[in-house]
Amino acid sequence: MRIGEIAALVGVTPRAVRHYHHLGLLPEPARLANGYREYGIRDAVLLARVRRLTELGLGLDEVRDVLADDEGRELVDVLEELDADLARQEAVIRGRRARLAGLLGEARAGRLTAEGPVSPELAALLAGVGELPDSPMAVKDREILALLDTVVPEEERARLMGLMHEVAGSAGDVYGLLDALADAPADDPRVEGAAAALAGALPDGIGSFEPPAEGAGGLADVFFAELAPAQAAAVRRALALVSERSGEGGRRGGE
Repeated sequence: MRIGEIAALVGVTPRAVRHYHHLGLLPEPARLANGYREYGIRDAVLLARVRRLTELGLGLDEVRDVLADDEGRELVDVLEELDADLARQEAVIRGRRARLAGLLGEARAGRLTAEGPVSPELAALLAGVGELPDSPMAVKDREILALLDTVVPEEERARLMGLMHEVAGSAGDVYGLLDALADAPADDPRVEGAAAALAGALPDGIGSFEPPAEGAGGLADVFFAELAPAQAAAVRRALALVSERSGEGGRRGGE
């Protein structure tokens, strides 16, 4: 058989056969006087085995190891490892499909948010908030929550979203105060009032999320760069007020 014939017989391409020769998976057969390879039944059997092993998901290096072990012990080890890897992939796929089924249900019911897909915790939070108020600050708030939903570790994310549930009901008036600072400098006299209102809406637990220092880099700088100077000052002051309030409450509780 010529290379095209053995490739067609086994169901691979001539290019694959040449690649297997190059990697040493398939020995070079004898050549005819004209230089063409001449394949026999043993070559076809070996090529078919290479095809079956690759279809199982083995890499070509693993196939080489299997073919090099005459007693087949390596094949058992490799197949057991492959089976365990496929089981892990199945578990991941099942989890993704379950998540996708939930998202499809939300989408078909018209409840999938513009920020989606998001975690179940954030989806529940946004569903509880309802329609966005006509507020640029509210839009930024939802955008930063969607970003936090992705970058914050899962256990911390669940705690943060739980805390934000306590804020959702009283955020409307605060958004208005912060929107009014959109063109104001950091020393605007309205900053203190907006900060006090925001601090009043924030739960004590939010104080454990330390306000990052200016220039620290990362998410904090991205968030504050989106705010006007007076808005950034109000948010930082509010976080400081909550932290002070939480500390004083903890001290009184321990006395």
